[in-house]
Amino acid sequence: MTPFAFLSAETLLPIFVFFAIVCGVFWVLSFLSKRNSNAEDRLDRIGRPKSLMELELSQNESRQKFAGLKDAFSKLGVSMQPKSELEKNGLRVKLANAGFRSENAPTIYLGLRLVCLGVIALPAAVACLAVWGFTLSALWKIGLATCAGFYLPQIGLWLLINDRKQSIFFTLPDALDLLVVCVESGLGLDAAMRKVTEEMKDHAKTICEEMALANLQLQMGRPRREVLHDLGVRTGVDDVKSLAAILIQADRFGASIAQALRVQSDSMRTRRRQKAEEEAAKTAVKLIFPLVLFIFPAIFVVLVGPAAIQIQKNLLNKMG
Repeated sequence: MTPFAFLSAETLLPIFVFFAIVCGVFWVLSFLSKRNSNAEDRLDRIGRPKSLMELELSQNESRQKFAGLKDAFSKLGVSMQPKSELEKNGLRVKLANAGFRSENAPTIYLGLRLVCLGVIALPAAVACLAVWGFTLSALWKIGLATCAGFYLPQIGLWLLINDRKQSIFFTLPDALDLLVVCVESGLGLDAAMRKVTEEMKDHAKTICEEMALANLQLQMGRPRREVLHDLGVRTGVDDVKSLAAILIQADRFGASIAQALRVQSDSMRTRRRQKAEEEAAKTAVKLIFPLVLFIFPAIFVVLVGPAAIQIQKNLLNKMG
């Protein structure tokens, strides 16, 4: 008899349902209180605009709230940090592609993986041992839960990277068009990038954020070649990398930057249209599985059902 034999599935199910309801109610109340606080903050800003010093103090306070949590994750992630510089640089590039450019981002990410492992694996182990005991099936389920907890942050990071890359891919042609207009009107590349970030910051936040960071690095005195190269590496988008290479070559050989930007914008717009056409062509293939699994059985029942019932009744009458 195992030590967890007295706990059955019927005993654990009400406990899990209770905790799920408590968590749901807590989340709803937190969401409502957050909405109320956001509305109050907007009213305060409209009634009395904050000064620059007050804004900086509020930002520092919000950062200090999570400083302890970040330090804890960072300390946990030190033990999992890769040994080779190549793996460390690869992890930094992945986090930069997702928008995390802090120096402590790799250690915080690795610490988060450990925390997710403990949060998911330990309750799953207790529940499996309580329901199935110390059996091979329970160990197999515990192993699956451990793998899910360990790789859950990695899946989330992959989703963030893909979402960020798609946002850059779909907004970059419009940013390049505005950049071409600014350059042809007499502005330099630095001023044109600043103008693009000011005009498109509402609907193209990701690319404007990257351009603003590149413009800040240029103002700090970094060479343009290094800044453009880092821009392509940070985004992880092939189009941005090719754009950076074209701008570096145009700056090195003294070619027209406006012409290079126009050619790149036309090619990217063509690629975006081809991608849309490709997705439209895949629609017919993707609709086959819902049609076969869900729509065709319903149509079959509606059309053949009455006839099948009549045939059954006739056969029963003849047999009777």
